[in-house]
Amino acid sequence: MDVVARHLAAIDRLRARDLPAGGAGHHTVELETGRPGTASDDFHALREAMAQRLGTRWGGTPPWGQLTLRLRLARGEEIPEPWATLCLRTDELDVWQAGEVWLAVGVADRDEADEIRLLATVTRTAPP
Repeated sequence: MDVVARHLAAIDRLRARDLPAGGAGHHTVELETGRPGTASDDFHALREAMAQRLGTRWGGTPPWGQLTLRLRLARGEEIPEPWATLCLRTDELDVWQAGEVWLAVGVADRDEADEIRLLATVTRTAPP
C-alpha cells in the first residue's frame, strides 16, 4: 500500500470514530512525523497528493490560508477549536465538508525547533 493510500485509510478510520459527546468535538491525528530539519517540501507534496485524492471524494477546494485566523486570534477574537490550534500550527489547510463532519489536512511546520507533522482533523465545528 502506498503512503497516500495508507494515510487515506487512516482518515477513513478517523471519520468512523465517534466524536466526543456534548459540544463540537474533534479528533486530530498525526499521520506522519519528521525530525527537526526534515524538508517540509516532502510533507507539503504528500498533503497535496492527499488533497487531490480527497478532492475526488468531496470536491476540489483551494487550500485555506491560516494567516487571517492568526490575526483574529491576536486581536482577541475567540476562534473555536480545533481551528484555533490548527491555525497556530499550520500555514494552510485543505478542508472539506464530509457528510456531517469537517475534515482538515495540513502540515504543522511553523516551529522550526519541533518535528514536522502531517495532521488530519475531523470535527463537527465548521471553520470560522
